Amino acid sequence: MKILLAAFNAKYIHSNPAIYSLKAYAGEQYEPYIELGEYTINHSRDQILADIYKRKPDVIGFSCYIWNFTLIQELLGEIQKLLPDTDLWLGGPEVSFECDVILEKYPYVKGVMIGEGEETFLSLLRYYLKEGEASLEDIPGLALSTGYTKERELVNLSQIPFLYSAGNADMLDDFEHRIIYYESSRGCPFRCSYCLSSIDKRVRLRDMELVKKELQFFLDHKVPQVKFIDRTFNCNHRHAKDIWQYLLEHDNGVTNFHFEVAADILDEEELLLLRQMRPGLVQLEIGVQTTNPDTLREIRRVTDLEKLKQVVTRIHAGRNVHMHLDLIAGLPFEDYESFAHSFGDVYAMKPQQLQLGFLKVLKGSYMYDMAEQYGLKYLSQPPYEVLFTNWLSYEDVLRLKQVEEMVELYYNSNQFTHTLPLLEQLYDNPFYLYEDLAAYYDEQGYFLKSPARSYRYQVLLEFAKSVDGAREDLYRESLTYDLYLRENAKSRPEFAGDITPFKSAFHAFFAEEEKVRSLLPHYGSYDTKQISKMTHLEWFTYPVWDVERAKLHEPVAEAVKVLFDYQNRSPLTKEAQVHVLEET
Repeated sequence: MKILLAAFNAKYIHSNPAIYSLKAYAGEQYEPYIELGEYTINHSRDQILADIYKRKPDVIGFSCYIWNFTLIQELLGEIQKLLPDTDLWLGGPEVSFECDVILEKYPYVKGVMIGEGEETFLSLLRYYLKEGEASLEDIPGLALSTGYTKERELVNLSQIPFLYSAGNADMLDDFEHRIIYYESSRGCPFRCSYCLSSIDKRVRLRDMELVKKELQFFLDHKVPQVKFIDRTFNCNHRHAKDIWQYLLEHDNGVTNFHFEVAADILDEEELLLLRQMRPGLVQLEIGVQTTNPDTLREIRRVTDLEKLKQVVTRIHAGRNVHMHLDLIAGLPFEDYESFAHSFGDVYAMKPQQLQLGFLKVLKGSYMYDMAEQYGLKYLSQPPYEVLFTNWLSYEDVLRLKQVEEMVELYYNSNQFTHTLPLLEQLYDNPFYLYEDLAAYYDEQGYFLKSPARSYRYQVLLEFAKSVDGAREDLYRESLTYDLYLRENAKSRPEFAGDITPFKSAFHAFFAEEEKVRSLLPHYGSYDTKQISKMTHLEWFTYPVWDVERAKLHEPVAEAVKVLFDYQNRSPLTKEAQVHVLEET
């Protein structure tokens, strides 16, 4: 007997904790009967079919989500032809609702595992090994062609074995260069109408001693990043504080931990803990979604926006926590202008990442039930993304898609941290900066042929000239500063000034630095030539290193040397350490 648990991830760097959890929960005694197959949605259908066929499984369980269900549906019929005697099972959030529709559409699918799968999979495994229930109808948590079996009780989260050791410390090798996901709680006390987590309001916590032991495993192995998949990590304050306190006390200087939190309910003790963290130890994802009060009420989301702003400001002041703030377009009562206002509110909080997403109408959610009332039309196939609503036209959605791409390329890339604020001055709301930039991209045909990363600086300069040609000189220097702040570019961009007249001064500076090591003592084993290649020295006539001064568009009295040290980078932003030297 061989059971294959198949997962299809969006990218190689992702992993599927669900199938690892099913296998771990089954226990070592059943390990010989279970195989895992992880693929990505970018694998060709033929590659996947060939691999599954070669394994010759007796049973296949597919882990189904909105990002992979289209591919799974394409594969089901082909696998049934190639392996007609293999039982096919589905599980996961994408198939846990309207199971009867799915089974009618795919009659060769044996059944669906509904909701949490650990106990259900173990019962199913025992059934196939003739060690458990004699009939599938006796196994709770299934949808069969004959109907639904009885509902299954929720699993005790502390009884699920740790996914990444399971008696084998080398298992982490399978996750090299991939994101490690970790779960310390399930369920969510909030009722957001677009989210399936709102269905289960019972928050279950993993035993804290287990959690600490497992966190230490990640710390001991110096895993680069651990992403908590808890839906609202800080909904239980004691649980969140205990974890953050442990990470603070046992920080290995390397590992980063990602948490999704509700910022407006962070209390004073939690904020003090965050303030003490090493830069880069934790990053926070905060779902704002909208700042429209009518929309917040309609989607059943309770948010104290003023408290949220205050909390984000306080976290920023520590300069040690990377923050993502999220918005969702397509929510009820939010039209284009309202969304622009929400964007401006969130942008003003200055997150490191501003994620502009689009509503996905998930089966089983309240939003799904209200779709007709909202005039909500969405894609018939996964990911069920919004097309238009009573408040937002399809043309509006298309415009927002273009704005999203501009935000991703120019804001979220963190490549233009000194140039964008100069352009923002020209707009009452920065949303319209990105709207204009999107229109410029469209006119130039860049959406069809996206500029290379290095050329986006030049594109932004051309855009800046089109909206504010009088300050071209300032934009050139600001873009030069932004470029060298992030990378030690080997070829000089065409928008940067001519440094030929300063070459002798550059050489003299590095020769002196080799002697005295006043700014670069950690380069002690390198000579003048090596130091000059490992750093960058630039001359500026505007104070572009200081955004507020640069906004005045007033040149400095004499050109200023700025040294970029790439051996010392910010652990939070990855920007080079900057030395602004004396005016010369």
